[in-house]
Amino acid sequence: MKRYNHVIVIGVDGAGAFVKQADTPCFDRIFAEGAVTYSALASNPTISAECWGSMLLGVGPEVHKLTNGIVSSTPYPVDSAFPSLFRRIREVMPDAELGSYCDWNPITFGIVENNQNVANATARDTDLMPMICDYIREKKPTFLFTQLDSVDGAGHGHGYGSEAHLRRIHEVDELMNDAYEAVKEAGILEDTLFIMIADHGGFGTGHGGWTDEEKYVTFAASGKGVQKGAIEEMNIRDLSAIVLYALGIDAPAFDEQGWTAQVPAGIFADAVLPEYRDISHLTGAAPRRSKVAHTSELI
Repeated sequence: MKRYNHVIVIGVDGAGAFVKQADTPCFDRIFAEGAVTYSALASNPTISAECWGSMLLGVGPEVHKLTNGIVSSTPYPVDSAFPSLFRRIREVMPDAELGSYCDWNPITFGIVENNQNVANATARDTDLMPMICDYIREKKPTFLFTQLDSVDGAGHGHGYGSEAHLRRIHEVDELMNDAYEAVKEAGILEDTLFIMIADHGGFGTGHGGWTDEEKYVTFAASGKGVQKGAIEEMNIRDLSAIVLYALGIDAPAFDEQGWTAQVPAGIFADAVLPEYRDISHLTGAAPRRSKVAHTSELI
């Protein structure tokens, strides 16, 4: 059953769970009646390609095997056994308007197939958001994925959780609101699932390890039929299952060697869902245990 005609995702790189500490009046208002968690579990390692890849492909890094180097230099295979959300949507909805607007262009280049007629643009956050808003107003996309990179830059430059990092989260909060207002202006708010998600957090000025600061991230959803309250258990790869569920597209069967995205309990009020499966044993990333902080990402 199709629940929404539009799904819009605002991805905030490097925000982790620090959104809870920052001054985010727009986030607080947009998701006041929505489903929110500050403990969605990132992929292991907590690096951009591994995490965004998990979100858009519905499989873990141990399956998709993407790294920052790969997505920066190699187009995503158009015939991969693990299609992106864009390909999955296109196969069922051939006329769907699809967009990928990312500050960090390797997402569009290395995680999204280049033969799916996906509108795209890349620019720094403050320049990219007006393009995003114009696209929403003009095209009313079925699925739009965006990624804003400056929060991660502030974390690397000044420290995650630092005053500068939290200030940039506040500034990006205002950019996110621009997108939300564009949805209103396009006249599609009542039929849109609006999502904000982070890929990872950070420890000190780096990330890639498995400390609480790195592995726990923010996810929030707002829209008709969204259940108000906290989401108890979620992995970031679940974004794929959530988007397909919202658009009424059947997801693949759960497979520990492949698709492991699930729709978490506590998002959709009318959802009748199978019991949520613990997948921590697949990666060795025990969800409630911190390890020694380290970073393996090339800056």
